[in-house]
Amino acid sequence: MSRKASIKRETAETQIELTLELDGSGKSDIQTGVGFFDHMLTLLARHALFDLTIKANGDLDVDYHHTVEDVGICLGKTLNEALGDKQGITRYGSMTIPMEETLVTTALDLSGRSWFIFKVDFPTEKVGQFDTELVREFWQAFSSNGLLNLHQVLHHGANSHHIAEGLFKGTARALRQAVSIDPRQQGVPSSKGVL
Repeated sequence: MSRKASIKRETAETQIELTLELDGSGKSDIQTGVGFFDHMLTLLARHALFDLTIKANGDLDVDYHHTVEDVGICLGKTLNEALGDKQGITRYGSMTIPMEETLVTTALDLSGRSWFIFKVDFPTEKVGQFDTELVREFWQAFSSNGLLNLHQVLHHGANSHHIAEGLFKGTARALRQAVSIDPRQQGVPSSKGVL
């Protein structure tokens, strides 16, 4: 069974089409109009081994906030839909990633309940034209709409680009673990019988 989902979402601020396939090969076609964000989403697909297509048109003349947040909403919703009833999944994932001078840890639980902890301080307000505070906004929107617990912690780091990249790669690797099918897992990985 293909674990794939698509969404079309239109608001007064953004128009987004997104397709996510969990059992992919890391292929992506990302077009948000925000270069640094496209780079991060490409890394996410590559390291999660998700196939991901995103076409987003947003009010970039205002700023990047609406586009980044709304892509997070759409990615979270498609993740939750693609997981279906979560039969056989590993459920949990965690990864600590070094990125040059930076070290970050991501831990997550595809629990069906959202919770978000972000223990990350960026040394600069921007990477190029991209506001570093939008990294938090993206992951907050993703975890809320994907109905997962997501904890991201920066141990140390001095370069904002490396910190953001470590977060995207680390979370991708944790997602790759969590969505994977565990051959020993019978049914849903919960004593409740549902996630």
